[in-house]
Amino acid sequence: MSDKVLIVGAGPTGLVLALWLTSQGVPVRIIDKSTGAGETSRAMAVQARTLELYRQLGLADPVVAAGHKDLAINFWAGGERRAELSLGDAGEGMTPYPFLLVYPQDQHERFLIERLTAMGVTVERETEMLSFKEQDNYVVVRLRKPDGSEETCLSRYIAGCDGARSQVRKQLGGSFEGGTYKQVFYVADVTLTGLEPASEAHIALDGSDFVMVLPYGDSGQFRLIGTVRGERAEQADTLTFDDVSHEAIDKLDVKINLVNWFSHYRVHHRVTDSFRHGRAFLLGDAAHVHSPAGGQGMNTGIGDAINLAWKLAAVMQNRASDTLLDSFDAERRTFARKVVDTTDRLFTFATAQGSFANFVRTHIFPTVASVAYGVDSVRAFMFRTVSQTMLTYQESPLSKGEAGSIKGGDRLPWVSIDNTDNYEPLRSIGWQLQVYGVASPELQAWCERHTVTLRTFIWRAAYKDAGLAQDAAYLLRPDTYVGFACQDQSITAFDGYMSAHGIALRK
Repeated sequence: MSDKVLIVGAGPTGLVLALWLTSQGVPVRIIDKSTGAGETSRAMAVQARTLELYRQLGLADPVVAAGHKDLAINFWAGGERRAELSLGDAGEGMTPYPFLLVYPQDQHERFLIERLTAMGVTVERETEMLSFKEQDNYVVVRLRKPDGSEETCLSRYIAGCDGARSQVRKQLGGSFEGGTYKQVFYVADVTLTGLEPASEAHIALDGSDFVMVLPYGDSGQFRLIGTVRGERAEQADTLTFDDVSHEAIDKLDVKINLVNWFSHYRVHHRVTDSFRHGRAFLLGDAAHVHSPAGGQGMNTGIGDAINLAWKLAAVMQNRASDTLLDSFDAERRTFARKVVDTTDRLFTFATAQGSFANFVRTHIFPTVASVAYGVDSVRAFMFRTVSQTMLTYQESPLSKGEAGSIKGGDRLPWVSIDNTDNYEPLRSIGWQLQVYGVASPELQAWCERHTVTLRTFIWRAAYKDAGLAQDAAYLLRPDTYVGFACQDQSITAFDGYMSAHGIALRK
């Protein structure tokens, strides 16, 4: 029987799952029916929480270096700039990555593939999953190879990362409740001149027309995302960039010099009924799809992958019971529904038609947004929401305890003092215990007995300001979320937490 995890789909979600499993010593096989990595992309944003997690495998710094930091968003209406929302300080003090990073998905995929190849794993291209059947302890999978021949392979688990039309989900019979918006979106990669400031993001609203302009890469490279209106939307099969409305673009007074590529698509909002079906899992667009509002889609899929990877590793290496895997559905499906609901409201507002909707969108919204964004608490809330740093698993069966204002399931607050931060020890994947103050001898002995890394930090006022409690112990999961927050460093309580979830820390 194979001890590998079969990953179906080599987009960002599947690639990250393969990277995180491989780094933990879990063998994988990753297949994709395409001939190569994507050459075009819709996803553009890499959020702060994704970068925090990328730090575990040393991916964050090269991704940031390759991307484009957008520090402000300009709102235009009727050819006038009505508001500028600066992102430069919105996330300061919350994360080492207090910005929106623009890094096109096609470039992102190629980077992840290079890293995976360096770890000895190659994506098997032009290989299609035809069917699979679960047995007692493994999955029998039928594949079609590039030469048309068929292969039967065995795997411990199968992960469907194969997109919105997922064959894995279809075979499981999983529902995909939701709907499809009537609007057609287009995305274009262009070079243009005349945009000021050229280093910032711009959203232009002109009546019922809408376009977002995102700079990236070398000077003069921009990604346009806009809506296709009226009769043009019914002719999507033959649509070109010249066919779409340029009203909003023209009001920016820019000159498009070259269209490198152009694509269009319809937007869906759907979530499957379960992310786990026995030995099969659904991740990314195979499990949830939503509008591009807020740049959440790809990041949510990557979050799925990292959440599942440490749990699969623990179970496959006999360090946890199979029931641990149930928490993947409990945690990620809850978050996916929140994302879909939020992006649905944003998308509906941005694309609503009618004279009153146009007036609100082009005249009232920019003014209200500008005023609200001037309030520190509002600006911070907006950043936490978009960056996914506000995501918690407080309702998860794996979350327990409270110390200070930090509860089990929360993201560990990021605190930087004298150019050293408390995320630095999280660069490796594994359970870790952090104490802000003094760790008792009993707690030190417990960590040594269970081979858990113990990190202590000299108590500072900054830790209190972040919500941490002095001398409290925070047991961090391998994905850096707080599993158990314990005010009194009780060894009995830690043993009880591990026992309740069937987790054995000793390797």
